[in-house]
Amino acid sequence: MSETSGALEVQGAKVAWRRVLGCGPTVVWLGGFRSEMSGTKAQALADWATAVDRDFLRFDYFGHGISGGNFEAGTITRWRLDALAVIDQLTEGPLVLVGSSMGGWLACLTTLARPARVKGLALIAPAADFTDRLLAPSLPPEGLEAIERDGVWNRPSAYDPQGYPITRLLLEDGARWSILPGPVSITAPARILQGGDDPDVPWRHALDLALALESEDVVFSLIRDGDHRLSRPADIARLIGAIEELAGS
Repeated sequence: MSETSGALEVQGAKVAWRRVLGCGPTVVWLGGFRSEMSGTKAQALADWATAVDRDFLRFDYFGHGISGGNFEAGTITRWRLDALAVIDQLTEGPLVLVGSSMGGWLACLTTLARPARVKGLALIAPAADFTDRLLAPSLPPEGLEAIERDGVWNRPSAYDPQGYPITRLLLEDGARWSILPGPVSITAPARILQGGDDPDVPWRHALDLALALESEDVVFSLIRDGDHRLSRPADIARLIGAIEELAGS
């Protein structure tokens, strides 16, 4: 089955999506901060879904990839709204949400908003509350000064030579959606994959989320030599195995 593609209009901006039509439950990819639906893991899942006839949906948030909007105007509120619009308008029935980094936080927020729809969560280095707990404490004095003065600071990144703009708007809005230290009223099964050598999301942070979930079916897998992306073939195989377990394959 080949992929179809399109765009939804969400609050005046186009949210681009791609979908493999197949058997349910629908697997929905929620990417990380500044990531795109054409990334390694999302593409690998699209290839897997095509091969096994699995329904799979991926999309780019507002200001990401080929979607419309200015990234600097993006917030957790807006990206959560994008996720809800995509699943509400493009899917029916049960879902398995796959969230990477920031997408892990958004997968949790989406599940809290649509608990009857979510059959399971597969989370990769979930960065719950990253604006308050990971990002803000790591800002250097010059970053804090620029955000206070200009409302934005361009943070150097190992993943993008142009860096990532960090805005006052993002930091202030993120605090509205805090879910830690919990409890987090998610009862769906969850599988969490976390790299032991992740420089962006410490494994203890991801473990805090695992312990905060109210679900009685949570498996936390520490990949000791794994980095933040967990996009090596063995990592992707682990991810697919987790998704297949959650989907009941």
